[in-house]
Amino acid sequence: MSTRERAQALLEQLAGAGAVLREDQWTAIEALVVARRRALVVQRTGWGKSAVYFIAAKLLREQGRGATVIVSPLLALMRNQVAAAQRAGVHAATINSGNVTEWDMVHRQVAAGELDVLLVSPERLNNPEFRDKVLPALAADAGLVVVDEAHCVSDWGHDFRPDYRRIRTLMAQLGPDTPVLATTATANDRVVDDVAAQLGVGGTDTLVLRGGLDRESLHLSVVEIGSEAQRVAWIGAQLSSLEGSGIIYTLTVAGARDVAALLRDLGHDVAAYTGATDPGEREQLEADLLANRVKALVATSALGMGFDKPDLGFVIHLGAPSSPISYYQQVGRAGRSSASAQVILLPGAQDRDIWGYFASVAFPSEALVRKVIDVLDPERPQSTAALEPLVDLGRTRLEMVLKVLDVDGAVRRVKGGWIGTGEPWFYDEPRYRKLEEARRSEQQAMLDYQVTGECRMTFLRAQLDDPQLTAGVTCGRCDNCVGAPYDTEVDSAAVDAARDRLARPGVEISPRLQWPTGMANLGIDLSGRITDGPATGRAIGRLTDLGWGVRLRRLLSAADEPVPADVLSATIAVLAAWPWESRPVAVMGLDSSTHPVLIGSLVDGLAEVGRLRNLGTLRYGADRRPVAAANSAYRVRALEDSWVAPDLGGVVGPILLVDDETDTGWTFTMAARVLRRAGAESVLPFALACAN
Repeated sequence: MSTRERAQALLEQLAGAGAVLREDQWTAIEALVVARRRALVVQRTGWGKSAVYFIAAKLLREQGRGATVIVSPLLALMRNQVAAAQRAGVHAATINSGNVTEWDMVHRQVAAGELDVLLVSPERLNNPEFRDKVLPALAADAGLVVVDEAHCVSDWGHDFRPDYRRIRTLMAQLGPDTPVLATTATANDRVVDDVAAQLGVGGTDTLVLRGGLDRESLHLSVVEIGSEAQRVAWIGAQLSSLEGSGIIYTLTVAGARDVAALLRDLGHDVAAYTGATDPGEREQLEADLLANRVKALVATSALGMGFDKPDLGFVIHLGAPSSPISYYQQVGRAGRSSASAQVILLPGAQDRDIWGYFASVAFPSEALVRKVIDVLDPERPQSTAALEPLVDLGRTRLEMVLKVLDVDGAVRRVKGGWIGTGEPWFYDEPRYRKLEEARRSEQQAMLDYQVTGECRMTFLRAQLDDPQLTAGVTCGRCDNCVGAPYDTEVDSAAVDAARDRLARPGVEISPRLQWPTGMANLGIDLSGRITDGPATGRAIGRLTDLGWGVRLRRLLSAADEPVPADVLSATIAVLAAWPWESRPVAVMGLDSSTHPVLIGSLVDGLAEVGRLRNLGTLRYGADRRPVAAANSAYRVRALEDSWVAPDLGGVVGPILLVDDETDTGWTFTMAARVLRRAGAESVLPFALACAN
C-alpha cells in the first residue's frame, strides 16, 4: 500500500467511509511525512487541518518515528482532538490545567513510548518541571511538531499568548529532519509573516498552503437595536425560531452570566461558558451543546477556537469583537456540515468602551516593566502574589509581563516563583507602537463592517487578505446581498421585563454541575454529574463590579465586624427579588477564619427579618485540611469531610446557606452535600460577594 493509500485509509477511520482525501490535504501530508519539511497551513475553519496532522502522526509512527507533539491553546480543542485521534487508532493524551491528576501517568506514557500524539497546552511549556525534565526528551524524539492556532504566537494575532513564545525553545531543540506544521484559520498577511518569523517556518523550503476563506453556509446579518435590554429581549424572542443549537457570544464574563440568567428566566435552556468556568464543567457544557441538550451556550471568547460541532446552527454576537479576524474565528464555529447557518451581530453602544478597557491592560509602559525586573531577586524565588504589592500591576497583567520577560531571558520561572537573571532587556517601543496602531485599525474595520453596504463575507475575506478573493464577488447570502431577514421590533413588555431583570439587585451563583476529572486518582469516589449539591444562589455583587464591587471589596478587606446596615439592606433586597421555587425556612452561616462576626451577624439579621429558624454556624471539624489549591480536584479533596454534620431535626424546607465570598463555588458545593446528607430538602447559597 502506498503512503497516499494508507493516508486515505486513515482518513476513513477518522471521518467515515465516505471521506475522500483532498489534493491540498495530501500535499501537506506528503511534505511532512515523505519530505520531512516544515509547513504553514492557513485555511478556513472546517478545512480539515486536524485530519492532516493526525494522519501524518500515524504515518510517521508506522515508520518508527517518535510521538507527535501538538501545542494546542484550548481545553475544548484538546478534548475534541483526543476523541478524533482515537477514532483513527491514534494513541493520544493531553497535559493541561484540566487534568492535573493525570500528569504523572501521561509523563510515564511519554517515557515508555506508548503515545502517538501528545497534546500540550502552551502554559505547560513554561512549567519548570515540564520544561527541564519532559520537554528535552520530547524534542529529541519527536516525530512531528504541530503548532495549532499558530496566530497565538504573534503579537499581531487576535489572541496573543506569551506562553506560545516558549515554542521557540522547543523548535531549537528539534532534530534537523523533524517536520513542523503550523496551522491557523485566521491570519492576515501581517500575522502570517510574524508566525513564520517566530516559529522558523518561513523561507524557501517551507510549504505554505493558503486557501480561500469563503464559508458557503454562513448567512451574515447585522441587527441594529438600541439598548442592551432591547437586544437581549430580541434574542429571547428569536431564539426558539433559530434552527438547531448555537453559541451566543458576549464581550465579558459578567455579560455571559447575566444574559444566560435572563434567557433562562424566559424559559430557554441555556448556560454560561467563560474562562472562569471550571475545566470539568466546561467539558460537560460542551457535551451538552454537542448533543443538543441545550439551545445555546452564552460564551466569551473562551469558546472561540477549536470547538467543533459540525451542525452548529447559529452564532449570535451580543456586542462586537474588536477585530474582524477574531469575529471570523468565532463565526466559523457554525455551519461546517450544514447547508445554512445564521450569523447575527447585535452591536452595542458600549462596545468601544469595552475595547478600550481591554486595550488599557495590554503590555504596559517601559517604566512599569523595568520595575518588575528591578524587584526580582536573582536567587530567592518570588510568587506572582508576592510580587503584586511591589508593582503597580494587577495579577493578570503582571503574569503576562513575567511570561514575556521569561521568554526574552530577563527573568526565569523556577519552582516557587520567579527570579531575575540579570540579562539585559530591550523595550521594543516601535513594535508596541505599531501594535497599538494595528489595534485601532482593526477596531475601525469592525465598525466599518457594521455599516458597510457591500457584501459582508467579501468584507471579512478582504480583512483577512484572502488570496482567492476576486474583485466584485459577492456571497449572495448576507443581509446586504439579499435584504434584511429580521424584524427589529421588540415587544415593549419583553423589553421592560429584560430591563427589570438586568436591573435586579444581586447576581447569580451558578451551582457546580460536574465533578472534576481524576478524583479517583486522589482516593475520592466522585465523578460525573453532581446530584447532591446546592441550588442556584445569589450574591449582592461581584468584586469586579464598579458599583457594589467597591463597597464589598472595602468590607471584606477591613477588620471583622458586624454587618453594616447598608449591606444588610442590600442583602434583604436581593433575597426579596430572588425567584426561588420554595422560600427558605431556616438560615445557617458557614464557618470562617476571617469573618466569623460578619457572617454570624448577617445570619442573625436575616433570621430576624425573614422569620427564619436560626441554625447558627456549620462548624469545621478538628481535622479539617487547609484549602490552598486553586485546582478544582485538589480543592474538592481538601474540602471533603471538612464540616461537622449538624442536627437539622424539625427543619422541613430549604436552608439558606450564607458566606462572605464565593470564588470557585466548591465550598458551597461541598457544604451543601453535608446539609443534604443531614436531611436538608435543598440548599440555597448566598454570599455577600462573588470573586468574579
